Amino acid sequence: MTRAAAAVVVTRDEPADGPLSVELRALGLEVLAWPVLRVRPPSDATALERALTAMAEFEWIVFASQHAVSVVTARLEAPPERARIAAVGARTAQALSEHGWRVDVVPQEASALGLVAALTPLIRRGTRVLFPASSRALPTLAAGLSRLGAEVCQVEAYSTDGAALDARSCCSLIERGEVGAVTFTSPSAVEELERALGSAVFVRLLEGSSPVTLGSTTAHALAARGFSCVLAEPATFKGLADTTYRLLQLRP
Repeated sequence: MTRAAAAVVVTRDEPADGPLSVELRALGLEVLAWPVLRVRPPSDATALERALTAMAEFEWIVFASQHAVSVVTARLEAPPERARIAAVGARTAQALSEHGWRVDVVPQEASALGLVAALTPLIRRGTRVLFPASSRALPTLAAGLSRLGAEVCQVEAYSTDGAALDARSCCSLIERGEVGAVTFTSPSAVEELERALGSAVFVRLLEGSSPVTLGSTTAHALAARGFSCVLAEPATFKGLADTTYRLLQLRP
């Protein structure tokens, strides 16, 4: 296998016909499924159910992932009448639109900081915000909104756990130089891939391939480990696939 034709690692939890894998294969790229995370129902859905029952109390709902969209839309028969909706990026906004939800705010920069910035002129002291989040949600979004004076109700909408990975098989592919790019869609995926492979192999992987991320928050997780990456443009699964394809075409 030539380096230009090297395979692309998908670290997100999706089946073989998942949205990112489909987009990559449509471009003629080989996909290596290395799901390092498993998305599961919340360990205790009581807080989520209580918040959704009291939807009339909230002025905003903020969504930072498609998983949260799936959970909330499955539990509500219709979009809330009062609350306005904000989505962290285009793909999350698209997921909401597919369920018939109007999205009021989508930041230009698909990140928690970008969403906080976009909401800054719209949040007043005492504004009540519902944030259905992952069990591993970083504090950036809730803390940023709280600093604006919002009363943020963060509830666990789903649990994100580490998944077992066949590290020996992965290491063999890395050693043979068969990995051309690694896609990351969350900071947790960066953390779990490093844990699963071990730091030394993780470094070898990223030094010999092109890391591509869906957003700047994930890029920061790589930067904290000393790696630069390329941000998907646009911040959608198709954008992630297209960006990865272009990078591989430029590889010697």
